[in-house]
Amino acid sequence: MSWKPSPMLRYTAMRAGLFAACFLAIWGLVYLRVLPAGLGKSNLLWVMLLALVLSAPLSYVLLRGARDEASVQVSQRVERTRQAFVNQASVEDEADDAARGAHG
Repeated sequence: MSWKPSPMLRYTAMRAGLFAACFLAIWGLVYLRVLPAGLGKSNLLWVMLLALVLSAPLSYVLLRGARDEASVQVSQRVERTRQAFVNQASVEDEADDAARGAHG
């Protein structure tokens, strides 16, 4: 049986990879002077900011399927947690009712 990453981990890794690809592409364009460099020592920050601005809309379009899978996983986990909370609250309510009945 092979290990398969969770949809959330897969989406996060794909998003990080897309950011890294954008970062390297922009770094290359700045190095080749196709894009302007940052001021003074801000070049790294400038490249990171451009990579973030470029990777966000690309990930919205390119990673739609992975994002939908991850959101289903998160929704299911939230629903299980909510249901467990409701079940635990009802068990506590029954215990409180039983305790009141024994003392009342």
